[in-house]
Amino acid sequence: MRTALGCTLVVFTTLGLAAAREDDDKGGGDATFVMKASAGGLAEVNAGRLATKNASSSDVKEFAEKMIKDHTKANKELMKLADKKGFKVARTMDEKHEKMAEKMMKLTGAQFDRAYMAGQVKDHEDTVALFEKEAKSGKDEDLKSWAETTLPHLKMHLKMAKSINGKLKGE
Repeated sequence: MRTALGCTLVVFTTLGLAAAREDDDKGGGDATFVMKASAGGLAEVNAGRLATKNASSSDVKEFAEKMIKDHTKANKELMKLADKKGFKVARTMDEKHEKMAEKMMKLTGAQFDRAYMAGQVKDHEDTVALFEKEAKSGKDEDLKSWAETTLPHLKMHLKMAKSINGKLKGE
């Protein structure tokens, strides 16, 4: 009986701390960062997988493969850190990315390439801004550090996406 009561107390305490952390975070703090970063990471991997099938440009396919590899690694790191700290991670892509995926599934070839790379530029601009904010003003030191460490990779992705997008547009 004592063990069951003790386990129940631990569960409620953990849930209470998680709820309190979320309540403290409604303005866009660490928990919001974790949720947005994890949803975005899932979207990157899913979009990359679609691009390896539907793209026609070898540059786009290579970029997509890099996104799958890099974002899978980052997603695992974030999930491990979030689990250790008691933050919730996204289990699926957010609504914006779900709608984009539905649209992208209908495209192939050069049309897909242009839409995918334009989306990658926008997504990486948003992601770099999200990570810069966390690195600058996050409260959890481990999350801040992880955001700082991950940021150069995201900036490199953005630079690559802009370059490929420019080529596809004929710039």
